[in-house]
Amino acid sequence: MTCCARRTRRMLRTAGVGAAALLALSACSSSGEDSGGRAAGASSSAGGPDKLSGTVNVFAAASLTESFTKLGKDFEKQHPGTKVVFNFGGSDSLAAGITSGAPADVFASASPKTMKVVTDAGDAAGTPATFVRNRLEIATLPGNPDKVASLKDLTGPDLKVVLCDKTVPCGAAAQKALTAAGLELTPVSYEEDVKSALNKVVLKEADAAVVYRTDVEAAGDKVEGVEFPEAAEAVNDYPITVLKDAPNAAAGRAFVELVRSAEGRQVLTEAGFTAP
Repeated sequence: MTCCARRTRRMLRTAGVGAAALLALSACSSSGEDSGGRAAGASSSAGGPDKLSGTVNVFAAASLTESFTKLGKDFEKQHPGTKVVFNFGGSDSLAAGITSGAPADVFASASPKTMKVVTDAGDAAGTPATFVRNRLEIATLPGNPDKVASLKDLTGPDLKVVLCDKTVPCGAAAQKALTAAGLELTPVSYEEDVKSALNKVVLKEADAAVVYRTDVEAAGDKVEGVEFPEAAEAVNDYPITVLKDAPNAAAGRAFVELVRSAEGRQVLTEAGFTAP
């Protein structure tokens, strides 16, 4: 967590490779995908005959905005001649776009349920791999002026609370947490994705929102985070896959490799995600 972020805690915190080996990997580049849709030899050397180039279109859950943007810049530095273009949004709408034929190379969803929409349609190459997990927090105004200490506090009649729409992963997770707490909550609005929900608080249009801890981290001192125990009942797995009809499948596989690499894990962990 950055030093500027103020958060309220209300609960206990639970070498080298020879030339022959490289040639062998290159020869296998057309087969042998792993669980993330990644093919052996997808990452070629900068000067090799299979040098990556062109645009990589990545459809990714809104909560991945900051971490994937950083990884996209790293990817472009590692592979000159490539450009990573992101479409961030609610996982449900992204999945619908993919199954409707939107051109994309990679899909990273905030839940297995929305990924299943893509796999059931036969649009994934290989089996999606879970690369991180995320959990919920309550985002309040800086300083927590309403003294929100629990999920139950959000049910107060004078509090303006926003939730993600029930069809998107952050909204489904919030409903699961509320059910675990035995609570009913009628928000002032349902938002299309987690960033939209958080922005309602940032803009002081709402007193609180149930969002991911990673979004609270990314907002810094614009909001204050409140943990609640029921979040443990609604942890979201994030799967990623290369898509079957990817226009730039080789670069897509290489991007998935980066996300799942030690470098990728470090970026995601620093953003507040946890390992699967």
